[in-house]
Amino acid sequence: MTQTATQIEVGTGAEARNIAVRHRTGPADRPGIVWLGGYRSDMAGTKAVELDRWAGEHDHACTRFDYSGHGESGGDFKLGTISRWLEESLAVFAHSTTGPQILVGSSMGGWIALRMLQELRKTGNSDRILGLLLLAPAPDFTSDLHEPLLTEAQRSDLEEKGYYEEETPYGPDPNVFTRALFEDGRKNRVMTGMIETGCPVHIIQGMEDPDVPYSHALRLIEHLPADDVVLTLVRDGDHRLSRSQDIALLLNAAAQMLQD
Repeated sequence: MTQTATQIEVGTGAEARNIAVRHRTGPADRPGIVWLGGYRSDMAGTKAVELDRWAGEHDHACTRFDYSGHGESGGDFKLGTISRWLEESLAVFAHSTTGPQILVGSSMGGWIALRMLQELRKTGNSDRILGLLLLAPAPDFTSDLHEPLLTEAQRSDLEEKGYYEEETPYGPDPNVFTRALFEDGRKNRVMTGMIETGCPVHIIQGMEDPDVPYSHALRLIEHLPADDVVLTLVRDGDHRLSRSQDIALLLNAAAQMLQD
């Protein structure tokens, strides 16, 4: 099995941006894995790298990529929206994968995974999704987790500057949240009714997550077909879920979905 690093162009004209992709090939008769990272995360993170390593050891294809404005990809981060990153995710899926896949979405990547499934259903391709493995999933985070907690100063910045900044423990640079992200997020909400997945869903959620409370995962389950959902709560787990024991949970869940 070989791994290639490529770039694909998504969008046209002024909207064109180069998306960096790392694809590990696998046997055609075995399902593959697509990694969908979180907000301001990249494909070089611990979970993505360990999942790719495991895929190589167990003869599964694995596709990782960076959204525009992230990691090795081109584009301006401040132009990023759920719709924009969804378009890139679907383009990578079409370009780099064949046959059945499981979508592994971390944080915002969980939202992207759910939206991908909805869009693939519209084109008759949802049968290619064998399962969803969601880690601290954050669907609708703009409207449900961030907007209710905005301070007056942040609301003012959104109105006057079009964005606000917020300190983060995950790196030296502050997070940036734009007005366009919030407005677009409302158009991409998924927890407004039953989410028809047509495949099993496994959610792994830390109970000490300061960014996405585990109550959000419980709410998500209310919108999913109960018979196809497994929820694993990690009592002392944080948002990253990158400790060795967390990685083991991730890999075991992937193995179960892939029937390894």
